[in-house]
Amino acid sequence: MSAIEAEAELSEDERAGLELVRQTGGIHQSDFWKELDVSSRKGSRIVESLVEKELVDREETVYNGHNTYYISPTARDLDFTLLMAGDMLSPFIGEEEVDPNSDAFSQWIMNLAYEE
Repeated sequence: MSAIEAEAELSEDERAGLELVRQTGGIHQSDFWKELDVSSRKGSRIVESLVEKELVDREETVYNGHNTYYISPTARDLDFTLLMAGDMLSPFIGEEEVDPNSDAFSQWIMNLAYEE
């Protein structure tokens, strides 16, 4: 089943949970159910369903001194196209300062301009 098909079959609570994870970019499960205003049991079931449908990832972690899970969007939910110009990665994602007069920067801008 594709992600689009899986999303189409989500319950209202699952849809709200997925939206919360996407909006936050990731959230601890102990906060997840509180934000959704559901019981921890129901929150766990929502997360399990989203993990099963491969719409979110769940990783064990310690948060505020307690064992919990960190829920994050699956990699396919992340849109990296804004970092790209053709097959070139944006020069702005590094820690180094970008010289706007450099050939690499000019080439990146030209790739943006000529993308379809």
